Amino acid sequence: MKNCLTFFLFLTMTAASAHGPVPGRLPPSDLVRAGLTDSDTTAGGTARLCEQVTFSRGLRYGESEANVLDVATSATKADTPRPVLLFVTGDTFTGDRGAPELSRQIQDQAMCFAARNGMIGVRVNYRLAPAATWPAGAADVAAALSWVHGNIDLFNGDAREIVAVGYGAGAFHVATMLAHPELQTAGAAVAGVVLVSGIYRVGKDASESEKAYLGGDAAQYDKRSVFPGILNVDVPIVLAWAADDAAGLVAQGETLKKTLCGAGHCPRSTLLRSRDGIANAFGLDGSGDSLAEPTLLLVRQLEARGLP
Repeated sequence: MKNCLTFFLFLTMTAASAHGPVPGRLPPSDLVRAGLTDSDTTAGGTARLCEQVTFSRGLRYGESEANVLDVATSATKADTPRPVLLFVTGDTFTGDRGAPELSRQIQDQAMCFAARNGMIGVRVNYRLAPAATWPAGAADVAAALSWVHGNIDLFNGDAREIVAVGYGAGAFHVATMLAHPELQTAGAAVAGVVLVSGIYRVGKDASESEKAYLGGDAAQYDKRSVFPGILNVDVPIVLAWAADDAAGLVAQGETLKKTLCGAGHCPRSTLLRSRDGIANAFGLDGSGDSLAEPTLLLVRQLEARGLP
């Protein structure tokens, strides 16, 4: 990999509000030259995995400094627009446990998994608690999706084939956005979702992180859960949790699956051997059972059905 890959970043002239209308298309006059150095992709197996992958980083989709996203594309140009994997991750509602730089590099591996498998990878950064409380995370996901619908064709992405991957706290934000139509902005549709080890209904035993986001009034938790709205979601769902997840997390996934199946919308489910990070969940460390196969199957099914 060359020491410096030069590419063009498309940047908006004005920041769109995370709660406002669909952001406008990125004007061609706003081409800004930027560089991507080897230091951006050196964690673990990232350098090897990200060969021939170009990153466009820090693209603004809302008015908060946290409202930015990254796009990963293959250096090999495809003849047709490509499906999009949109990653919304987070260990907790207040932030990742690990060092931010390491967390980004691990997430880069998942982005490169998308790019190397004929897709466009998009990673969404969103506002965190306690500064941003419910429903800020879901609103940010909706705003990011609106941005993707308006601009992903500039990266040869197909806005009709967006699969949102929610991981940890990100799974709650994605599911909440889908379950609460009032939080959705114009152009926030997805073609499918992958929900990994999420909390979908918080109880009185809420953690400090969950209280920081959902508030201290437990009487509000049911209304701020994904039930019953998630039962009305009609896009394909892949649901996953790990064998080494805490018992509470496993119970959350099992309850969501049982409830969806009872409503006639049974999701495809996967038990992960481990999920030390989003890259691990996709088996990029060679750990075996992973989300790679069911996610790729979902994407291929979306492509095969030929959306108009």
